[in-house]
Amino acid sequence: MRAVAFYQHGDPGVLRLVSDWPEPRAGPGQAVVAVEACALNHLDLFVRRGMPGVAITLPRVPGGDIAGTVVASGSGAAAEPGQRVLVDPLITLPGGKHGALGENADGGLTERIAVPGQNLIPLPASVSAVQAAALPIAYGTAHRMLITRGQLRPGETLVVLGASGGVGTACVQLGAMLGTEVIAVASSQAKLDRLAGLGARHLVLARGPEYGAKVWQLTRKRGADVIVDYSGRDTWPATLRTVRHGGRILVCGATSGYEAATDLRYLWVREASILGSDGWRRDDLEALVGLVAAGRLSPVIDRVTGLDGVVQAQRDMEARAVFGKIVVDPRG
Repeated sequence: MRAVAFYQHGDPGVLRLVSDWPEPRAGPGQAVVAVEACALNHLDLFVRRGMPGVAITLPRVPGGDIAGTVVASGSGAAAEPGQRVLVDPLITLPGGKHGALGENADGGLTERIAVPGQNLIPLPASVSAVQAAALPIAYGTAHRMLITRGQLRPGETLVVLGASGGVGTACVQLGAMLGTEVIAVASSQAKLDRLAGLGARHLVLARGPEYGAKVWQLTRKRGADVIVDYSGRDTWPATLRTVRHGGRILVCGATSGYEAATDLRYLWVREASILGSDGWRRDDLEALVGLVAAGRLSPVIDRVTGLDGVVQAQRDMEARAVFGKIVVDPRG
């Protein structure tokens, strides 16, 4: 069976396309899914490079966002062969801790995978495997952050930093769908032009902290109701100065660094709230599938490639030469 795996940490060159990866078997409570689509995420880059304090068993097949068709099921698995499914990447590890497919267990950059039956979410006929695979990690994270945790409301001003990435484009789309005034911040005019087509009302061409002064002027020196900042260290000081009185800052990561300087004066003077959001939950994914099925949401797909295109895809992701999601079809 074909799969993409890495046997040591490093740059994208450590990824290998192998043809003799072991066939999965459905154990008790498991189902084997024929993978039709597996979306890539920045988590795949972090896992491949190696993360301080996180032990990754090698070799490892990356890829957490999986959609396909059930081909076999073990005893006690509520799954029928032929059923089209999205796989929730959030798994329970020995000892009761939570982990993710592609990080703490092998992922979906393979032709078939055995997964817990309880992680399967049925797909309606109107939702394609490519659309479904684009949802879990990026759109699930955005949905939980904006809607479940952030309680985003129509008419509010929403600033999205890093708006052209997977989570960013999801935030722009969900914010526009909810009727907010979306301010998209990105470092490329070409990407901003595409974000306008997703519903961004205002476009800010900026890198790092320079976005703050531009948003401050756009909001008539009032500040934004909600700011999504998963950059961290580089943008955090500007974000604190740019949120309005009583506003909310939403955080789901820190791509530029975790140790961000916080000027506490802005928090108490503006009575601002900082809300952390950790990943997604199953109900976030079910809600997203429903939005796609209803035609209210269309995940942004940069391209669909085969297993032989994974190395280049990860290189492009590292170079930020991607808009939306790259999806891998192992059958190609």
